[in-house]
Amino acid sequence: MDFSPFILSIKLAFVTTLVLFVVGVPLAYWLAFNPKRYKIFLEAVVALPLVLPPTVLGFYLLLALSPENLFGSWLEEHFDLRLVFTFEGLVVASVFYSLPFMIQPLQSGFRSVPFALVEAAYSLGKSRWTTLMKVILPNMSASLLSASILTFAHTIGEFGVVLMVGGNIPGVTKVISISIYDEVEAMNYGLANQYALILLVFSFLILSFVYFFNYQQRKNIRLL
Repeated sequence: MDFSPFILSIKLAFVTTLVLFVVGVPLAYWLAFNPKRYKIFLEAVVALPLVLPPTVLGFYLLLALSPENLFGSWLEEHFDLRLVFTFEGLVVASVFYSLPFMIQPLQSGFRSVPFALVEAAYSLGKSRWTTLMKVILPNMSASLLSASILTFAHTIGEFGVVLMVGGNIPGVTKVISISIYDEVEAMNYGLANQYALILLVFSFLILSFVYFFNYQQRKNIRLL
């Protein structure tokens, strides 16, 4: 069995989760507390990957990142950067595709923090930054963990977007979902089953950990 697709998938999921966490915390904070009505359009954009077929999103990302088009040619001309059929391109595509899996749990987490705690911090003269770091984020640790793990797990299983933007290049863009597809196409069902079973067990363990952690959090809160 070739383990390089697993390693590449884990690397892609880790980088994507890290990027989305850095981007997602301020974006989710803004969506949770901004009273402006126009934010619903941004919320709709964030949620689009939940309802769009992955091939649709992958197709438009492929067009946007292609050096034959405006944005792709601009990246290549000014930064000598080509994203199509590269690992970096997979990261960009995965960030878009996994965006709601990071933003929505974080948004719910921000809204779940009692506003009285935030007001108490402000009344004690704490800045917005200090209140965020010392009061809000520690009180939504379950949401932070859920968002990170769900994003990681979702990225591990990506197929359509990855295939459209990254293709199927061994060692570069051939992740585990593409390997399963290849083995099925070659009618090598035994190896496809081994890949799929490992992915299934891995995903089950990750989700079990999230639910167990959330259960423990709720139990601790009830005991307070």
